[in-house]
Amino acid sequence: MVWNPWHGCKKYSEGCLNCYVYRTDGKHNKDASEIKKNKDFDLPVRKKKSGEYYITGGNIVYTCFTSDFFLIDADEWRKQAWTMIRERNDLDFLIITKRIERFLVSLPEDWNEGYENVIICVTVENQTRADQRLPIFLKLPIRHKLIICEPLLSPINLITYLSSDIESVTVGGESGNNARVCDYAWVMDIREQCIKADVSFSFRQTGALLRKDDKLYRIKRKY
Repeated sequence: MVWNPWHGCKKYSEGCLNCYVYRTDGKHNKDASEIKKNKDFDLPVRKKKSGEYYITGGNIVYTCFTSDFFLIDADEWRKQAWTMIRERNDLDFLIITKRIERFLVSLPEDWNEGYENVIICVTVENQTRADQRLPIFLKLPIRHKLIICEPLLSPINLITYLSSDIESVTVGGESGNNARVCDYAWVMDIREQCIKADVSFSFRQTGALLRKDDKLYRIKRKY
């Protein structure tokens, strides 16, 4: 289940260069940098005539995948979003962000050590962003922490950050016709780091341009 309470984003770091939201909006002559609240803003708490929630309990809700949950433009909306997330404690909300330094802005007063039904994933695309974001991430009161290296743009040494607080690491290449290279050796190196640290690892996608054994492979989409 996907819930996009608002749409649009501001490019923020190297990983944003070929953003899929910008590509998709561009096909429809839309400005992806314009931040707007969506009609489905209240989707998690929306009810049927019977009084039951439209979204049944037990689901994972992939949250704010066409924006960033911690955008400054959404500070007031986020207060309302947290209220809905608290109400729907029978759902797990998975949130991915590059703006982890803004996590505490508009945070609910009853957050304490974190809501059990919230999973926060921080994206790091290279060593610079890993060293910038992950020390902040590790200190924050969040019950479920994941790291996503996507699009993976360089080798990344994560070993310093792979504490018992990190539940998993996901790696992936960049999509789109202008995708930058993802080297399979970088992927395998992160996998080895995760094995040593006893942290779950997954390789989500090669991306559109994969280098393996000094050969470049252009991966075409099937749809």
